[in-house]
Order: sequence, then structure tokens, then C-alpha cells
Amino acid sequence: MLIVVQLLDKPLRLSELRALIPDVSEKMLVQELKFLADSGLVERTAYALTPPKVEYSLTPQGRNLLPLIEEMKKFAEAYSNHPDPCF
Repeated sequence: MLIVVQLLDKPLRLSELRALIPDVSEKMLVQELKFLADSGLVERTAYALTPPKVEYSLTPQGRNLLPLIEEMKKFAEAYSNHPDPCF
């Protein structure tokens, strides 16, 4: 979900994603990006440049996750502000 949120505004390169999500290892980030690409949620675009340039962006299907993410955010905020954690 952290990767999807970072890609909402614009395509990003791996190094940019690593800077935005510093608590994840490069190996795990690459694995998750591959999973998201295989799932059709993220598009990987490789440019034939030297050095090679690869960008990741959300597909239309990936953008459909936004309402779900917003609802999860609302739940987390309500849960964290509720005096009884078992509500």
C-alpha cells in the first residue's frame, strides 16, 4: 500500500521510491514492485537509454485502489482516536 500511495501523483524511479520509503530494503521493494506489476496494478516502463531508465506508475486498475486506501485511512484515524480500542 505504501508503494501505491507514492505512485498516485506521478511515475517514479526505483531510487525515488527508496528515498520515499526508507524503511524497506531494496530487495523487498523490487519484489513488491514485481508483484504489483504482475497483478496489473503498476506499470513498469523501461526506456532504452544509457544508463537504463525504468519508471513505475499506477495503471487505471491500480488507481481504483484509491477509494479503498481512503477508507482504510479513515478507519485508522477513527480507531486511533477512540478511547476503547475494542470498539
